Amino acid sequence: MIHEAIARSILFRGLSEAELTAALAALGAGERAYRRGETVLHAGSTTRQMGIVLSGSVTIESNDPWGNRTILELAETGDFFAEVYALLGDEPLLVDVRANEDSRILLLTIGRALDEEHGGWQSKIVRNLLRISARKNLTLSGRAFHTAPKTIRGRLMAYLDTMALRTSTRSFTVPFDRQQLADYLNVDRTALSKELGKMKKDGLIDCHLNRFTIL
Repeated sequence: MIHEAIARSILFRGLSEAELTAALAALGAGERAYRRGETVLHAGSTTRQMGIVLSGSVTIESNDPWGNRTILELAETGDFFAEVYALLGDEPLLVDVRANEDSRILLLTIGRALDEEHGGWQSKIVRNLLRISARKNLTLSGRAFHTAPKTIRGRLMAYLDTMALRTSTRSFTVPFDRQQLADYLNVDRTALSKELGKMKKDGLIDCHLNRFTIL
């Protein structure tokens, strides 16, 4: 039985059940479980496999030699990672992919979709990869927007405003804990917590753990 997250995936949009079954076989689909904190892909390595998160979540992060971490993206159930590296095959990863919680990942040798010997599902997947690439560009553009302000308050307000627009509500849950949010905004965690306290005191927000309300 095909996992629901696979059947609903943007990558396989437009494929019939028979095409999906054929595509998974041709792409060497394999499922793996990862424990929280386990590295899925290492910076500096190469890969011919992209991943789809079937359950749980992974962080795409940059870790420098001095122990500093910057979270570039959070991939949750149904999201993708490493598709560009997998298509290129020989380009070293500049980021680590790490399980944010206990997770199950579907790995696909996606470059095989470019093989003209395959059937009609191939062109559909290539078209869907373009959609995925466009969405990833929006995600990276969003992070650049969130980290552009010079102050911690400015970065927080930019991020929280985006979350309010995405959820169409002033009360929402963010996908990061405090340390992850600090790493995503590229600020110190203690300074972030102090600024959140000041924003609450100033009547701008209310928050508890990862639940926020814009006042």
